[in-house]
Amino acid sequence: MKPSDLISRAQNTWCPGCGNFTLQFSLKNVLTILEKDGISLDSVVLVTGIGCHAKMADYLNVNSYYSIHGRAIPAAAAIKMANPDLTVICCAGDGDAYAEGLDHLVFAAKRNSDITVIIHDNRVYGLTTGQYTPTSPLGFKGKSTPGGTREEPFNPMEIMLASGATFLARGYTRKMALLQESILEGIRHKGFAFIDVLQICASYFNRSDYYDRLVYELKDHDPLDFDAACRKVREWDYNREAPIALGTFFRTARDTLENQIRVHGTREKDRDSTIRRILLEKS
Repeated sequence: MKPSDLISRAQNTWCPGCGNFTLQFSLKNVLTILEKDGISLDSVVLVTGIGCHAKMADYLNVNSYYSIHGRAIPAAAAIKMANPDLTVICCAGDGDAYAEGLDHLVFAAKRNSDITVIIHDNRVYGLTTGQYTPTSPLGFKGKSTPGGTREEPFNPMEIMLASGATFLARGYTRKMALLQESILEGIRHKGFAFIDVLQICASYFNRSDYYDRLVYELKDHDPLDFDAACRKVREWDYNREAPIALGTFFRTARDTLENQIRVHGTREKDRDSTIRRILLEKS
């Protein structure tokens, strides 16, 4: 497939300036690299939730599955369990994954499901025109909170480290080259890969100036050092003026859920075969 063919002919309805365009073309470029590396795009499955991000399933020419709101991650994990040979990429929004779907996100990390989860974190419910999400800053004024929120945002990076994610990265839609590197590294990682992407919502919460001023690329950081990763993810807490690191925070090797299921299934078959043989011998 030509790289240009990866962009579908479906009418694109994202707002002008939306960060989803960068994510779309980043995924297109990453898929092109994977195909050159010998991975058939027929074996790639894109799973999305509900929200502006979910239109990615319409705009990329790969196998795709629309889940219901907050349920993209269990659908992606089930697809991977059913066929471990597939490359499963899950796109979800911050409202989709951090509110309704938070428990699924935590357990996918805990189980080390071999999927890549990309969070389109625009920190607002954009499709429903501007309600606050779990990563909206304190005082955010939107459709549901005209007087400003009274809730502190949580730090999803910290939650994912505590939950057992074996790959953790952050991207930004105005740093496309680095974003592509993180997505490619996450897909190639064997295990649960989590990439939180600071995505611009041009219509309801445009934080371009804020991010442009504060983001920097991780350089002298060892992603194998868990304690160092813990310190780095706490450097910025989604609420205050502080440096915002981009790149890979943490990476480690741990047996995947799919491999454990395979090994356990093989042991059960061996056990059943042994029992049948003993019974036959006794008879």
